[in-house]
Amino acid sequence: MHETDKDDRGEMFLTGRHQEIPRHPEREFNKTTLAAGAVLWRGDLEAVEKIEVACIHRPHYDDWSLAKGKVDPGESLVATAVREIKEETGYDIRLGKLLGKTIYPVKNTTKVVYYWTGQVTGGEFTPNSEVDEIRWLPLDEAKELLTYDLDRQVLHKAEKRFRLPATSRILYVRHGRAHEREKWSGDDNLRPLDKKGRRQSEMLVPMLAPFNPQRIFSAEPDRCRTTVAPLADELTLDVEVNELFGERAWVDNQVACKQAFADVVALGGVSVICSQGGIMPDIIAWLSDTGRLPIDGPISVKKGGVWVLSFNGDDLTGADYMPSALPVR
Repeated sequence: MHETDKDDRGEMFLTGRHQEIPRHPEREFNKTTLAAGAVLWRGDLEAVEKIEVACIHRPHYDDWSLAKGKVDPGESLVATAVREIKEETGYDIRLGKLLGKTIYPVKNTTKVVYYWTGQVTGGEFTPNSEVDEIRWLPLDEAKELLTYDLDRQVLHKAEKRFRLPATSRILYVRHGRAHEREKWSGDDNLRPLDKKGRRQSEMLVPMLAPFNPQRIFSAEPDRCRTTVAPLADELTLDVEVNELFGERAWVDNQVACKQAFADVVALGGVSVICSQGGIMPDIIAWLSDTGRLPIDGPISVKKGGVWVLSFNGDDLTGADYMPSALPVR
């Protein structure tokens, strides 16, 4: 089997507005080839019929497909998607909703490709050895041009997301790993990140920056503030500390904590909130219960993990869980 045979034995995992990436996606199959890409789009989401999406022509395969590429060592899937799109198309993008993944055999491996939506924010296409032509087309015309049914299904999923656009997006981060509570004798708010936690905080930068956050909030503990400090430095943003995003406040006043989160949603755009494992599952469950997205089963929040929560108005309409910013390869 080759790349051009992917419709013959390919599978789609594109159902639902709740998507999760496994902790070790590289171990999903005996021999896994990981890749990531995006449905590139431009236009106004208030007029979906006028949105244009990018179809790329690959001279090596003589096909029309969606932009994607393989993971390089040291990368997360998000970093791969952004890098590959820049290399293939020359475009800068703002990542949006995780659409899911396609799976198909290639030679002696199983290729797993994760797709996001990606709004073009800048850059310019120059024909190259990988992509010699890009056509910007309305959704229906793009579906007709694409060579593979798997890609058409990804585009169909993107269209559904475009028709329920996010007016606000929260990157809900659990702080990185800290020194053990049992071995810390001082104020627990001062308990710092350990070596792995500091690495997690650094790797959050290439994973979260492509969503173009406009503001960063943190719970009071030092380990929360330190987790988002490298991202704040990269984006030249301040970190606004609010105890209502933390565990202690949740025990004392859940109503106030919910209101603080709702206030950030009401700001619109993209915000980061760094919080703790004792409050995050409850907040997400509350958002699910009161919004338009039921989340069945347990809600995981590993240290250094991120929930990308999408809202249309006040309602939760999308939830993507990325359990780690550390490289998948």
